[in-house]
Amino acid sequence: MASTIQVRVDDDLKVKSDQLFKDLGTDTTTAIRMFLTQALAVNGFPFEIKKISDNPYKALSEVEMLEKLENAREHAAQGMYKDAYDISHDMRTKYGL
Repeated sequence: MASTIQVRVDDDLKVKSDQLFKDLGTDTTTAIRMFLTQALAVNGFPFEIKKISDNPYKALSEVEMLEKLENAREHAAQGMYKDAYDISHDMRTKYGL
């Protein structure tokens, strides 16, 4: 038997999360199911929860952005990346999607 969970969220949050999960090759319902499965697997939240004194989502300066881009280019040149298709395939295999 399957149960239904209803959650009210802000429209903008739903639209953005729906698009994110679509881009990741899944849907919001499956993402929530994955969250619940992982919560049971680790017997708690499947990610660290802590109060952050500095906003991690603050805008980067142009210099910071260019440094991050250069770092990413160096990693890519060294083969330190994983193809998006492979990540999606791994997730589907691991979670039976």
